[in-house]
Amino acid sequence: MTSLEILPPNLPVPVDDGACDHLLGLKIPDLALKATHGEFVNLSSLKGRLVIYCYPMTGPEHIPLPDGWDAIPGARGCTPQACSFRDHYQELKQLDTQVYGMSTQSPADQLESKERLHLPFDLLSDENLAFTRALNLPLHLIAELKYLKRVTLIFEDGIIVKYFYPVFPPDKNIDQVLHYLKKG
Repeated sequence: MTSLEILPPNLPVPVDDGACDHLLGLKIPDLALKATHGEFVNLSSLKGRLVIYCYPMTGPEHIPLPDGWDAIPGARGCTPQACSFRDHYQELKQLDTQVYGMSTQSPADQLESKERLHLPFDLLSDENLAFTRALNLPLHLIAELKYLKRVTLIFEDGIIVKYFYPVFPPDKNIDQVLHYLKKG
C-alpha cells in the first residue's frame, strides 16, 4: 500500500457551500471527453445509469502533492476514492451502472493513475474545463491551477438524479453511492 492510499488523520472536513445545489435535474452536457482507453466519450450518448465521481487529482508517488494540499478541505483522498470504486466495480456492474472518474488532469496523467491503481473503468479528462463549465461544478484554485472539488454525480438516462457534495471521507463515498443505487 502506498502513502497516497492512506488518508492521514485530522484532515480538514469540507463544508457544503451550496456550490452544487443547482445540479439536480440538469442534463448531461453534449460533449466528448478523452478517456484513458484513448478514445473520446460523448457522455450524452450514454444510456441508463451512470456514476461520475469528480476529484481534484491523483498524484503519482514520484511527484509531490502541491504545497498545503492536506490543509485544503476535501482535496486529499483521490487515490483512496478511486481504489474504493475499483474494489466495488463488480457490484456497480451488477446494478447496471457505468462508472467513470473525472479530473482536470491530462489524459496521460490519468492513464498513469489508471494503470498504477489497476482501475477496471476509465478516467475522463476535463483538462479544458468543458464539462466543469457546462455544469458549473465547483473548483479549487491552487497556485493558478484549477482542480475540481470532489463531487459524485449519478445520472439516469442523462439527467442528474443525485449528487454527493461535499464528499468526505472520500474512501467512503462508494458506500453512499451503493446505498443510493440499491434503494432504488
